[in-house]
Amino acid sequence: MDDQPISESNTKTVTPTTHHHHPIESFSESSSSHLHSSESDHTNGNHVSPAKTCNNEKKKKQKKHKILFLDAYDSFSNNITSLLTTLLDDVDVYVLSIDSPLLDPTSPDFGKRFRRELAQYTAVVCGPGPGSPDNDADVGLMNHVWQLTAAAAAADDEEAEDGEKGGEGGALLPVLGICLGFQSLVRYGGGEVKRLKRGLHGMVREVLHLPHGSGEGDDGDGEGSSNIFRGVQPFKATLYHSLCGYIGQHEVSDADWEEGGAKWKPIEKCPDLLPLAWVEEKREDGEVERILMGVKHMKKPFWGLQYHPESVCTEKEGNKVIENWFKKALSWNEKTRRVVVEVAEGERLAHRATKPSLLSMLQVPVGDEHTSSSTTSESNKMWWERMGTRPEHRSVTVCLPHGVQVSDVVEELGLDGSDKVVVLESANAAATASSRADVRGRYSIIAAGLEEALRLEYHTGDEYATFKLQQINGLQVDLSERVFLGSYGGIWGLVASLHETRSLGSGVELPDLPFLGGFVGFITYEQGLSDIDIRLETRPHHRPDVCLAWVTKSVVIDHSLGLAHIQELYSDASLDDAAWMRSTADRLVSVSAQHRQPFLNDLPSPAKKVKLRHSSTNPSIQTPLIPEYEAKVKACQEFIAAGDSYELCLTDQTKITRPLSDMIPSSAPQENQGLQQQQQQHRINSTFNRKQQQHRRSSSPIPSSWHLYKTLRSRQPAPFASYLRLGGATLVSASPERFLTYNRHGRCSMRPMKGTVRKSEAVSTLKQAEKILHVPKEEAENLMIVDLVRHDLHSICGAGNVEVSDLLKVEEYQSVYQMITVVEGQLPPSSDDEKRYTGLDVLAASLPPGSMTGAPKKRSCELLQQIEQNSERSLYSGVVGYMCVSGRGDWSVTIRSLFRWDDERVTVRGQGEDGQSEEEHEVWHIGAGGAVTILSTPEGEREEMFTKLAGPLQVFADLD
Repeated sequence: MDDQPISESNTKTVTPTTHHHHPIESFSESSSSHLHSSESDHTNGNHVSPAKTCNNEKKKKQKKHKILFLDAYDSFSNNITSLLTTLLDDVDVYVLSIDSPLLDPTSPDFGKRFRRELAQYTAVVCGPGPGSPDNDADVGLMNHVWQLTAAAAAADDEEAEDGEKGGEGGALLPVLGICLGFQSLVRYGGGEVKRLKRGLHGMVREVLHLPHGSGEGDDGDGEGSSNIFRGVQPFKATLYHSLCGYIGQHEVSDADWEEGGAKWKPIEKCPDLLPLAWVEEKREDGEVERILMGVKHMKKPFWGLQYHPESVCTEKEGNKVIENWFKKALSWNEKTRRVVVEVAEGERLAHRATKPSLLSMLQVPVGDEHTSSSTTSESNKMWWERMGTRPEHRSVTVCLPHGVQVSDVVEELGLDGSDKVVVLESANAAATASSRADVRGRYSIIAAGLEEALRLEYHTGDEYATFKLQQINGLQVDLSERVFLGSYGGIWGLVASLHETRSLGSGVELPDLPFLGGFVGFITYEQGLSDIDIRLETRPHHRPDVCLAWVTKSVVIDHSLGLAHIQELYSDASLDDAAWMRSTADRLVSVSAQHRQPFLNDLPSPAKKVKLRHSSTNPSIQTPLIPEYEAKVKACQEFIAAGDSYELCLTDQTKITRPLSDMIPSSAPQENQGLQQQQQQHRINSTFNRKQQQHRRSSSPIPSSWHLYKTLRSRQPAPFASYLRLGGATLVSASPERFLTYNRHGRCSMRPMKGTVRKSEAVSTLKQAEKILHVPKEEAENLMIVDLVRHDLHSICGAGNVEVSDLLKVEEYQSVYQMITVVEGQLPPSSDDEKRYTGLDVLAASLPPGSMTGAPKKRSCELLQQIEQNSERSLYSGVVGYMCVSGRGDWSVTIRSLFRWDDERVTVRGQGEDGQSEEEHEVWHIGAGGAVTILSTPEGEREEMFTKLAGPLQVFADLD
């Protein structure tokens, strides 16, 4: 995008007092332009301009058809509802979970209530999901679809005199089963569900079918057969299953199978099931496994598909199968004179596929957090309600001296030693980072003045969040107040309300920068688990899982133009004082890249390592045990083979204990601390601060967390690096992975990253990396997360508003090559600002990051809790980023990182003369792991985990 001038009427530009270059008032577009789809037109990513099944004349006269989707908690469900909505003509899709509490099978009137709900729909789709039809809990209401419709005819006939519809047509309705729903139908039809020789998750295969009628299963619809593959040309489809429907296919001889046409006829074992499609998979032992892909029940309007028609890699020719099925469904309803019952919207048990917006769920008007009265005066509001509302923005822009880096700016502003700081850095932006890397960030963000920033903290599971404020105008106040979340519907409703009252508004023309001010902070993996309704075990701490600071002072560095944008949000016109900006600008124009002492850890050569510490105790490093980790990989694969997951992102943590380094923040006692805890914490603080002063006077100080960050960023420069000290946490990250970004116009983008190869002499070019990564295992890992991300975006953006713009692309980074995919979505428009969707809706609906869970997300996370023995991942596998007052946001996945908590200490016996001295040590954590699939090997996964661990762990080895 061309540079756009800033309108001075909407943002103030202040000139520094010293003489230097004039402020620059034009900026390049802060985010990349959206790429056009690079997918083949034969794939199913966008579903744009879908074929329609009904003519336009009927469309004007008829009400929309309604399809009920039974959701088995799959991570691809929303992709199916989107496909149905965009592909079929005049269709609304409603969703009901397979274990909905609104329909209790043990209730005496369950059957009648269930039939009454089904009567409202043209057809039913039983969706995919984890597990097996042999386990009733995995399929829930699906079983009752087959059973109730089969048995309801007689019951309905008996009730006909009471006004109920009689006949089979009044009880039955057309059904399509997909994957798990397909297997459930096979089991109902007399078949079995068995394990494949090896699962086929994320594999793309040609679907064998007859494009013409088979002559079997004529349902009297006037089209000759029930073959929903009629007229469909050959196509390939994505498979996600390790279980298969067995109807006796391997008992048929090869001669009868091919020459006798037995594959297209009911097999003796299951006479009620007509095979419609197959995949013939040649295995390592030379045998061909016959895998049933499509089926029709011979006596009832039930069809099933094993493959995933909604996957981004299923070719669009396969859409015709769905269109044919719906034609058959309409035809069957017409033939049996089945009438769909119309009810008012609120009388359905099922709900729309798209989630309501966070703002629409608030029980208090936006801006009236403290009371339900819309006439609340400003003086009656709580202190945290009044802070930062209706802000204005002002800025000054200066040219940075040549060679000055983000770390120089941080140190010049004195933030390197602060106990509250956030730096979001494009550490590989400089040309010197890598001459070949093609993925570089452009901007870096430094949050300043966090001591005076409103801070919101939330511990997962609490009924309240806590607002904190340390200083006002330099005075220590240590304010803290709990806010109960009932009227907000949860933590994200509160954040949405707060952000809305502090937004600059969509109609305001603003500088084209990624960040002007707003919320900055972290969200843990455990908060993401809570967001998908996974219960957490009792936790021995009360640390924040959501920690967001409202940043009003910041410096944004444009690496492309060598500019520093010093900016401020202010709410009180009487405080129109730009002194902080002028002072900061004056300091930055004169900062020198050599103003600080040489940093020994920047030296890249291991031969030049310098020991910076002479402590009475050495750091201790505890890495995962190899046999245990490989056993966990095998446990993952057993769950995958059993059908419980397609892919499990297994992780483990390394612990490093070392002498205390940073100053412990001085703050008010925690609300949940008793007197003894406060006294103990005071003793720890006093002891540490005294020792820290001693270390500072010595010639070999303990390297601080800032030193660790500079070491990591110099060795692994990454586009989403971050250094954060906030809410009692310290994070040092070199993340290469963007989780979610969105602009003020509602355009959202996610970049799932799966598939890694480290640079080496053997792999030194992009072409070599592409050859290694474009193999079935690596592509399948990425594809599974891509379809999961599409599902997450569809839940907010809605049907037809999600597309894949770059599929399975290999990118070059400083030390590795990574396979990524770009998935984009557009938030739906809203005529009511108080109910509109924002990027926060997408963020809340997408946690935890799918690249760190596997698929299906919920079941996979539950299994990982068990395999990882309920060990907390904490900041690792969570996200770090910001929500700008302009409506923009950007979040990265917390990987390739190390973190610690201020309240986590261990006592270590020293090595003094008497051997009795004790020291308090801090505990650092490094998480690492990889995606386990059915194609993984324990040795390969262990090697990948240690490869990813090596980078962050090396910073401690360098300091030894």
